[in-house]
Amino acid sequence: MTDIQQTVYVVEDDEAVRDSLELLLKSDGKPVKTYESATAFLKDYSDKMAGCIVLDIRMPGMDGMELQKKLNEQHSILPIIFVTGHGDVPMAVDAMKEGAVDFIQKPYREEALLEKIEAALEQDLEQRKSLDEKQEIIRRIKSLTPREHEIMDRMIAGQANKVIAIELEISQRTVEIHRSRVMHKMGTHSLAHLVRMVLSVKDLIDAK
Repeated sequence: MTDIQQTVYVVEDDEAVRDSLELLLKSDGKPVKTYESATAFLKDYSDKMAGCIVLDIRMPGMDGMELQKKLNEQHSILPIIFVTGHGDVPMAVDAMKEGAVDFIQKPYREEALLEKIEAALEQDLEQRKSLDEKQEIIRRIKSLTPREHEIMDRMIAGQANKVIAIELEISQRTVEIHRSRVMHKMGTHSLAHLVRMVLSVKDLIDAK
């Protein structure tokens, strides 16, 4: 995985709170970028962004929960920490169901917020590492020829070479050659590993 420049994105309409968070994060050595509204962040958003979002819930116009839903629609994997002075349990539950990693109420201890941000940044790194691995598997699958892909699907379904040969009306030796090429291109010697790899990217492939 290439080096990733992580940034803490602060979305907060209260200028004093926004400035305070920026100062706190900079003093802790973390790159930070602030936004005065959810709309401003969404306009700047790119799937290339890495790090986490510290997001206020109550904001004029688009609120934090709406922004979270918009980001989910764009398949964002940026971890979100909600910060609010008006939160309640149902709101926290809704935020967590939508994928927020944490929910913290004002006033909060700065140390506690920094700890949650550190955990969110670590989660972001792990998610990006996993995504990179899945993209590599998809790249390998795309390198298969249509016939190799067909053979692989039948291998994963548990079909024996003899059965594949009969159903595709080709020789068993030809199946063995394709099977060997599939394993080589997919970078594995184990059918069980091949099955795990393909299943791990099934959702991504089905979503396309």
